[in-house]
Amino acid sequence: MATKNLVIVESPAKAKTIEKYLGKNYKVVASLGHIRDLPKSQMSIDIEHDYQPRYINIRGKGDTIKSLKTAAKKADNIYLAADPDREGEAIAWHVSHILDLDPGADNRVVFNEITKDAVKNAFKTPRSIDMNLVDAQQARRILDRLVGYSISPILWAKVKKGLSAGRVQSVALKLVIDRERAIEAFVPEEYWSLASEFQKGRDKKFAANFYGFDGKKQPLADNDAVQAVLKKVDKKKPFAITSVTKKERKRFPAAPFTTSSLQQEANRRLNFKTRKTMMLAQQLYEGISLGKQGTVGLITYMRTDSTRISSIAKHEAATYLHENIGEEYSATKLHKTKNPEGAQDAHEAIRPSSVTRTPESLKDVLTRDQMRLYQLIWSRFLASQMTPAIYDTVTVNLEQNGVIFRANGSQMKFAGFTKVYQGSSDDSKDNLLPDLAVGDQVKLVKTDPQQHFTQPPARYTEASLVKALEENGVGRPSTYSPTIDTIQKRYYVKLNGKSFEPTELGEIVDKLIEEFFPDIVNIDFTAKLEDDLDGVEAGQENWVKVVDRYYRPFAQELDKAETGIEKVQIKDEPAGFDCDICGAPMVIKMGRFGKFYACSRFPDCRNTKAIVKEIGVICPKCGKGQVIERKSKRNRIFYGCSRFPDCDFVNWDKPVGRDCPVDGHYLVEKKVKGGRQVICPNGDYEEQVQK
Repeated sequence: MATKNLVIVESPAKAKTIEKYLGKNYKVVASLGHIRDLPKSQMSIDIEHDYQPRYINIRGKGDTIKSLKTAAKKADNIYLAADPDREGEAIAWHVSHILDLDPGADNRVVFNEITKDAVKNAFKTPRSIDMNLVDAQQARRILDRLVGYSISPILWAKVKKGLSAGRVQSVALKLVIDRERAIEAFVPEEYWSLASEFQKGRDKKFAANFYGFDGKKQPLADNDAVQAVLKKVDKKKPFAITSVTKKERKRFPAAPFTTSSLQQEANRRLNFKTRKTMMLAQQLYEGISLGKQGTVGLITYMRTDSTRISSIAKHEAATYLHENIGEEYSATKLHKTKNPEGAQDAHEAIRPSSVTRTPESLKDVLTRDQMRLYQLIWSRFLASQMTPAIYDTVTVNLEQNGVIFRANGSQMKFAGFTKVYQGSSDDSKDNLLPDLAVGDQVKLVKTDPQQHFTQPPARYTEASLVKALEENGVGRPSTYSPTIDTIQKRYYVKLNGKSFEPTELGEIVDKLIEEFFPDIVNIDFTAKLEDDLDGVEAGQENWVKVVDRYYRPFAQELDKAETGIEKVQIKDEPAGFDCDICGAPMVIKMGRFGKFYACSRFPDCRNTKAIVKEIGVICPKCGKGQVIERKSKRNRIFYGCSRFPDCDFVNWDKPVGRDCPVDGHYLVEKKVKGGRQVICPNGDYEEQVQK
């Protein structure tokens, strides 16, 4: 039986959702992603003939291709509805080639959200495949293949097998290593603060900090400077209020999410890795079964660098706010936000496909993690359409003998957007000051001098690394997640808690690439390439010329590297003890997941052991084993007994080797805001150990 209309998408979930919207005259099938690509075993780029690629049908996709061809023969019309980005356009182009379709036919359908109206409207205006988009994707793929397949064999020969190098991953690795070098080179500088408490009459005490002398701000470099301030202060005399400045301050909502900002916020708030965030977002975009309503796409397309919102979505949000939150919370004039520099602005921002579909209404159909991400997207979008939060702020100067202390207070006057979404830097606590006026006198209750040291820059987390890549114009929304995955899988970096640290292997690879392929790790060079690829997409650049412009100087570097790089010996370190199977010395080897103990007679003896970190504490449960640091499957540090499984002691918090003076339970060191505390798990005892 002939099919009137055949629609080809990438995923079965997307196919299922769209087919319900289009009705019985349409059959929707999935290509399961790409069906043609460059072969894995060869370069397959003809450098001498305009960098023409040699594509092959992907191994394992034979049955899929056969079923697509069979379905296409029975169809009167064929539509290609892959995702609305460069990669989606390339997938549509490859499918068109496999099915021998007319490349100029109007059979390409795109939509930014998988909802009934959006899908049906898209099918009213099909277009031809946009070859500028295809060429931009092809140029990226070819350049990445030329770079990766040229450098990687050198790394295999000179360092070790299984290594790789690429344009974006090499820059990401360099960012992590440069930050580590900055941390190592950092020299802390001492400074002091002088926080104090004051009181007006019997009013509640309030805090103020030393500001300066005679109207000028003065930092406190050391304890001598603090003592000089205290000598000038007469504790028996009151301080006079010399100025009171009251202002109204507005805090505007953040723009709705782009791919980058969603990955960053999901990492900070929900502790999601970028890969997990994108996987969940893909599920929400492609469609979730809502029972009688059928399968519905809950969010717009999740690969975007734009903060733009459609007028329909704005109107729906305004209506929702008027009816459910309050008219005063709906912004009549939205706060203008700029797209990130270099943004393509091809799609809307990430938003719910319908703001009336609240998180509460979906609690029975979404998994816990889907719900958490949807809640984040929904509330961020709604907040972006709301009025600013308004605060009353007051700044008070207190003076005696030319010494000035300053107190700052704030109180929320109107919640605005914070009614639905607290920004990551928002402080929801009011700092209230008593009613103070110029001429009032207050007494100094106590002073609290504290020594501080400047801190080195923080190591990159997934969130801050994504932000750095975006700010430097390196990569695009679709590349952040696979880039971060790759540098971890190659063991170039490792996660310590939530922070990235470079490994010895990562530093070796970075040093070689920086020395012999400086352009590859040059941030400006890589960002310029992204701009040129955008130019190809816009039809302003020829893709062959762009590839040639970047490959020619790289090819010269390649010739020098093949002869100039000396073989790097990653020597096995002596472990300091013998193999308990054959008696030969054990050594420390570097593997895919880090260092481990192995017998020096490998492969004749395959004895291996994990390297464990003892914390110098005897197990509080069995009293025999050592407490060692371990890592969970999610890379979270916990503590257990070295005699496991004979002793099953485990704890997320670090035992300190002392017992509680109240009930005798072992004490642990726990992370708290502002430092660490030694506490009794039973809640009977605590002591501050670090501020």
